[in-house]
Amino acid sequence: MVQSAPIVGAVRGRGAKSNHTGRFERQQREDFDDGWTERDPQPPRIDDTLTPLKSKTIISQNDSPDVGFSASINPYIGCSHGCIYCYARPAHAYMGLSPGLDFESQLFFKPDAGKLLERELSAPRYKPQVIHIGGNTDPYQPLERTARVTRQVLEVLARFNHPFSVITKSALILRDIDILADAAAKNLCRVAISVTTLDRKLARSMEPRAATPERRIGAIKALSDAGVPVIVMFAPAIPGLNDHEMEAVLERAAQAGAQGAGYVALRLPREIKDLFREWLASDHPDRASRVMSLVRQMRGGLDYDAEWSKRMKGEGPIAELMSQRFHAAKKRYGLNARYDGLDLSLFKVPPKAGDQGDLFGG
Repeated sequence: MVQSAPIVGAVRGRGAKSNHTGRFERQQREDFDDGWTERDPQPPRIDDTLTPLKSKTIISQNDSPDVGFSASINPYIGCSHGCIYCYARPAHAYMGLSPGLDFESQLFFKPDAGKLLERELSAPRYKPQVIHIGGNTDPYQPLERTARVTRQVLEVLARFNHPFSVITKSALILRDIDILADAAAKNLCRVAISVTTLDRKLARSMEPRAATPERRIGAIKALSDAGVPVIVMFAPAIPGLNDHEMEAVLERAAQAGAQGAGYVALRLPREIKDLFREWLASDHPDRASRVMSLVRQMRGGLDYDAEWSKRMKGEGPIAELMSQRFHAAKKRYGLNARYDGLDLSLFKVPPKAGDQGDLFGG
């Protein structure tokens, strides 16, 4: 397995400020600057390392009551968008890597995703359910331009008339608008676009390699114009940092054609709390103490509370006010569209070349 590289200080184009050893490693290494090494005034760069991952299955199942889906596909592990708040970061420790800079640069992809999905959907006992694409890391991160794993997955789902949803913060999703529009016309797909801020400077700091806010709004419009139902996700909502933009984001998304909206309060499980505090101290020192104070007021005095009934929205007066503001804005901007669910009845295993039906033209 690739080992974490000790890194001190900022790295150009990355979100995390450190690369501490994963929590499962026997030897823990702490990065520090002893003052003896002369530093380059320009922050260093780290290139992405891409590793194919051999998988036995592609559809994952979960029973979390607050997630909103039970079946999902994650084409990638790790994400070069580098969002400092990403709740998927701690999973990199299971790979023997750091949830810090390793998560953004040591990337794994599943080249056999399409074949695995076709096999699983063709199983005699398979029963269709909506499959969510990208519940962990972004399925349209930059690697998708060349790896095309997400495109493989969509092509298989389209052949089987299988319902699915997608979440992303990348305008690259527009590359696949042909599949998405056709599926939407059959009530087989829904898309969520994450817009965390309209402030380009904050977005560059918080999500360094993700699409700009304007490109995400543009993606909402293009998808909506093509007939694809779009939900805007204001996630995470960070008190004292971006929460004041909630109404503005929802308004812009509604003007672009979004039909629904959702939000999630900032979550800081495991290593993320330390990475987020480092980032605040580095990029937003004037607001760091206030932001963390407000976060703790929403989490019962802690950096994070993992209880299912609280982890997505928080608790207390600040969390309640955030919820009230969200629902008022959602109603004000007409983002209360009701969804009856995607169509499961069209699912059908397509005939393979050489099947008996083909011999008779059926």
